[in-house]
Amino acid sequence: MAGSFFAPKWTPPRDRVMSQVQPQQQVKKRSIIYIDGFNFYYGVMKGGPYKWLNLERFFCRLRDNDLVQRIRYFTAEVNGPVHLANQREYLLALTTLPMVDVILGKFKSKQVECRVIGCPNPGRRIFTTSEEKRTDVNIALWMLHDAQRDLCDRMILVSGDSDLLPAITMVKDHWPEKEIVVYIPAKNASRGAALELRAVAHRNKTLPLDLLKKSQFPPSVPTGSGRIATRPSSW
Repeated sequence: MAGSFFAPKWTPPRDRVMSQVQPQQQVKKRSIIYIDGFNFYYGVMKGGPYKWLNLERFFCRLRDNDLVQRIRYFTAEVNGPVHLANQREYLLALTTLPMVDVILGKFKSKQVECRVIGCPNPGRRIFTTSEEKRTDVNIALWMLHDAQRDLCDRMILVSGDSDLLPAITMVKDHWPEKEIVVYIPAKNASRGAALELRAVAHRNKTLPLDLLKKSQFPPSVPTGSGRIATRPSSW
């Protein structure tokens, strides 16, 4: 009796099987990060031990699925010799980071009337205070500049300032393909509400703080120009 013949089942080469099951690699989006320096400082840094922050390390870790192109840090030189000296050391350390651009505004003195109800000093009380100028305008202009030149696919805004609503709205209207993500820098719920800013962004989050400790500069940072930026002792 003739035996039956069973042809062996054909098996494709292993490399072909692997190429068929591997998922398609996701293309990372180009991102630019815009940091409102004073909003960032008063929201999460003031009173904490992590002021000597390497912005490039922090935000590249935070946005590890992005191709971070630039980190634009907007601030102004503060008043007071001690605070100014500390800030200048920090800005000097930031000059060592290839991705970071520091854009300076300015402080302007203005006269303010005391409006405290029940103030024990009678009469009209006027005192001088300082107001930061140009930061929100600078952020808005750079966002429009970067969108117009197609330097990014995604904009990461670190601020809770509602003055930036018109800039976000304009980018969305003229470049709808650009995604805008807002991080609110805040340690408490009341400061972190920022309802208007959250509503206008494509996505919004409260800035996570767990990476701050892991993203510090070393105590001394050589700048390459013969100077060394040193962490202030009070920081």
